[in-house]
Amino acid sequence: MAQDSQTRIETDAVAAEQADRAIIVTGTRQADRSAADTVAPVDIVSSAELNNQADSDIGNVLRVSVPSFNVGTQPISDAATLVRPANLRGLSPDNTLVLVNGKRQHRAAVIAFLGGGISDGSQGPDISVIPSIAIKQLEVLRDGASSQYGSDAIAGVLNFILKDSPDGGTVSAQWGETYEGDGDKYTIAANVGIPVTAAGFLNLSAEYGESDATVRSVQRDDAAALIAAGNTAVADPAQIWGQPNVNDDMKFFANFGLELSPAIELYAFGNYAERNVDGGFFFRNPTNRGGVYAGPFVDPATGAPLAEEDGGVASVLVGDLSLDTAGDCPAGIPLTQGGLIPDPTILAQVSADANCFSFVELFPGGFTPRFGGDIEDYSAAVGIRGQLFNALDFDLSYRHGRNKSSFSIRNTVNASLGPNTPTEFNPGGYSQTENVVNLDLGYNLAVGEGSVYIAAGAEYRDEEFGITAGDPASFELGPLAQPSAAYPTGQGFSTSSNGFPGFATNSAGTSKEDNKAAYIDIEADLIDALTLQGAVRYEDTKSFGDTVTWKLGGLFKLSDAWRLRGTYSTGFHVPTAGQANVINVTTQFSNGELQDEGTFPLFSPAGLIASDYIADTVANGGLGLDRPTLGPEKADSFTLGIAGDMGDFSVTLDYFNIKLKDRISRSSTIDFPAALCYLADRENVANNCTATFTPSPAELLTQLDAAGVIDRNDFTGFEDLVAFTFFNNDFDTRTQGLDFVANARLYPIEGGTTRATLAINYTETEVTDVGQTISATRVRQLEEGLPKWKGFLNITHEQGRFRGLLRANYFGSYYEAHLEDSTLPIDASAELTFDAELGYEVIDGLELAVGAQNMFDNYPTLNPYSGIVGAKYGERSPFGFNGGSYYLRARFQW
Repeated sequence: MAQDSQTRIETDAVAAEQADRAIIVTGTRQADRSAADTVAPVDIVSSAELNNQADSDIGNVLRVSVPSFNVGTQPISDAATLVRPANLRGLSPDNTLVLVNGKRQHRAAVIAFLGGGISDGSQGPDISVIPSIAIKQLEVLRDGASSQYGSDAIAGVLNFILKDSPDGGTVSAQWGETYEGDGDKYTIAANVGIPVTAAGFLNLSAEYGESDATVRSVQRDDAAALIAAGNTAVADPAQIWGQPNVNDDMKFFANFGLELSPAIELYAFGNYAERNVDGGFFFRNPTNRGGVYAGPFVDPATGAPLAEEDGGVASVLVGDLSLDTAGDCPAGIPLTQGGLIPDPTILAQVSADANCFSFVELFPGGFTPRFGGDIEDYSAAVGIRGQLFNALDFDLSYRHGRNKSSFSIRNTVNASLGPNTPTEFNPGGYSQTENVVNLDLGYNLAVGEGSVYIAAGAEYRDEEFGITAGDPASFELGPLAQPSAAYPTGQGFSTSSNGFPGFATNSAGTSKEDNKAAYIDIEADLIDALTLQGAVRYEDTKSFGDTVTWKLGGLFKLSDAWRLRGTYSTGFHVPTAGQANVINVTTQFSNGELQDEGTFPLFSPAGLIASDYIADTVANGGLGLDRPTLGPEKADSFTLGIAGDMGDFSVTLDYFNIKLKDRISRSSTIDFPAALCYLADRENVANNCTATFTPSPAELLTQLDAAGVIDRNDFTGFEDLVAFTFFNNDFDTRTQGLDFVANARLYPIEGGTTRATLAINYTETEVTDVGQTISATRVRQLEEGLPKWKGFLNITHEQGRFRGLLRANYFGSYYEAHLEDSTLPIDASAELTFDAELGYEVIDGLELAVGAQNMFDNYPTLNPYSGIVGAKYGERSPFGFNGGSYYLRARFQW
C-alpha cells in the first residue's frame, strides 16, 4: 500500500527532530543507549538526508552532511582517481574505521600515492561501493575508539547501518548535468523489503549509474607555443583537468535476519560492486619528453652529435632499428623555431629510412595518456547473536571481504619497443582480501539502583595484499632501451608503459598480515546523573608486535536538559600489508618536468639502499641520520563537550585533541641515481660517478649486477626512475578542534514543519616533530591543506505534498602546493555555496523533485600557474571545481 503524504511527512519530521535520541550501536555495547546519552559525541545522518542530495556518491554526500569529513575530486592522481581518499577530522583516510552493521569493512586495494600531502600513502576502505539507498542511518563516532574496535579508529568511526525492513520499498531515478553542459550523470536505484516467514526479513538494495567527465582546463603554455609554431597535431586542450568518466557503476547490498527463537537471531549481509574509471594524465611534449622525444644536442645541418658549446641544438631522439650504433641514423632530428618544430628535411630522411624511427612519426603532436581501471568489490558476513540463559548477550560473526583494482592505460607507448609498441596496456593491479572473526559477550550486572554492563570479546583478522603482473609489453625492456646485457647497443629510450609502468613478474605476489585481539569494555550507570565507560584492548600483530590501548569516559547530567561529557583514549594504526610491501611507479611533475618516481618496500633491495643512503655518516655528507623504520603509529586523544536538549532545540559543542606519534606515510623523494652511486662507491664498483656526472640508473644497475652487489631482476621496470620513496614512520602531529551542532524545529506556517541544522567544524593540525624524510612542502600540506573552518546550515520544510531544502555550505581557506611544488603555492580563499531542492508528491508515494548543487555556480580560486599544465583551478578544492549543476529525480515509495 502506498504511504500517504501526511504520514510520510510526519515520519520524516520525527526522524529528523529526534536524531540525537535515536538508539545507536556505535561507541557503546549496550542495546538501549541513545545518541544523547553517550560519553562521546555520535552524529546520526538519516536515510532521508543521504538520499535527498544532488549526488549519489556517498563520499560527496558526506562532505555536506558531516562537517569534519573531506573528499576531493582527484583529477590526475594515479590510482587515487579510482578510489578517492577521504579525511575525517583532518587525519589520514586509514585513521578512520569504517563499519557496516557494526562489522569492520575491508580496505580498498588502492593505495593513494598522490594524496595531496595529507592522504599520501593511505590505504582506507572504499565507501563509494555503499549505495545510499541501502542505508538506514549513518552513525559517526567523533572519538578515538581503538580500544573498542581495534586498529585505525583514531579519527573516529563511520558505521553504516543497513535497512532492515521486511516490507515496502523505494525506486528512484535521477539525472543531472553541470551548468557548463558536461558531466552528465544518471542513477537508477531500488530498495525492497521481503518477509522471510513471520520472523525474518531480506532487504535488498541496488544502484546503477554513470558519470561523464568534465573539462576545466586551459591550454598549456608549451602546447600553445607548439600550435603557434605550426604543429597542428597538438590537441586543444592538450591536457584535461576534470572529474573522470565513471562507467557501469553498479552497487548491490543485501541484509538478512531471521529469529531462530525469541532470544536468538541469525543474520547475514553482503555486497557486490564494480565500476570502470577513466581519467587523464600529463601531456607528453613532442620536443622534450625524456626517453621518448628528448634527444641529444646535434649538428643543426646533419643531426650528428654535437655539443651545445660547439653549436649543437636540441633534438628529437632517433632510434636505429638495425640495433647498430655506428651512425646509420641521425642521432636526433634538430629542433628549429626556438626548439619547437623538428627540422622537416631530416624528419623526412628518418621517415624514409626503414631502419630509423622517431616517435614524432607516431605521435607528432605529443600524447596524453588516459589512465583508469576496473574496481571490483565484494563481501559477505554471517553471524548469530542473542541472549543465553536469559542473561548473557553474545554475537559470533565471520566476515570476508575483497577489493580488486585492475589498471589500464592507453594512448601511450613503451618507447623502448620503438614502432612495435602497443598504445594500450594492462599494467596489472592490486588486490586486498580480509577475513575477520569476532566473538562479543555482554552481561548486565545490577548494582543497587544502577547497573554495570560488562562486555568482553576477541577478534582474529587477517589480510592479504596482492600484486598482479601486467602484460609483458607494460614492463618490457625493448631493444631501444638503455644499454643492458640483453641489448648492449641500447639507445636510451624509456622502458615500460609511459605514465604508469606495469608491474613486472618479479614484483607480483602476495603479502600477508594478521591481528589477534581481546578486549573488555565496561559501562556503568550507578546513578541517574552519571555514566562511566572504560575499555582496554590487547592486540598482537604478525609483523609489528603487540600493543595495549585503553579508554576512559564519562557523562554527567547537569540537569534534565544539559549534559557534560568527556573521554581520554589511546589508539594505534598498524601498517597494512600493502603499505609494508607495495611496489609502484608513478609519474610526477617536478622542477618543470615529468619524472618517474618509484615506491619500494623499506626492507626490499631498493629500500635497503635508500635506508643506507639516508643513515650513512660519510658518503652522504655526514648527515648521521637515524635509519628509517616502519611500525605502528600511536595516538593519545581526549574530548570534552557539552550537550543540551530543550524540546524543539538541541545543541552540542565538543572539543577534541589528537596527538599522533610516528605517523605512517610515504617518505619524501630520494634521488635514485645518487643512491645507486653511493652503493657503487661503497662497494668499490667502477661506475664513473663524480660530483658532476651520474650515469643513468640502467647503467648503474647493470654495473652493480655485474659486480654481484645486486640482482638486476629485483629492479626490473625501474630503469628510468629519477626518484624513489618508501613507507616509514617519520613525523608526529597534533590535531585539535571544535565541533558545534544545533538543531531546531520550527512552525512558521500552520500545518507545516521547518527544521534547521547548523553544523560547524574547526580543525587545526600542527606537525610537532619533523623527521628526516619529510619535506617542508609536505609539512605545510599537512597543516594547511584542508580548510580549518567548514560547516553548513541546512533548512528543510514540509507542507502538505510539498517538500523543500535549502543548504548553505561554508568551506574555509586552504593551501595547495600546485603539482606538489612549493614554488607554486595556491592560497585559496574561502567559499560559500548553496544547494536547493524542491519536491512534490504528485500521487501517493510518487515524488518528483528538482534541485541544484552549488546553485550560484561558485568556483575555487583561479590557479595563477594554469599555463604550466593547463589546470584552470587547483585540484584540491574541498567542494570540487565543476561549478554548479542541476538535477531531476523521480522516486516512488510503497
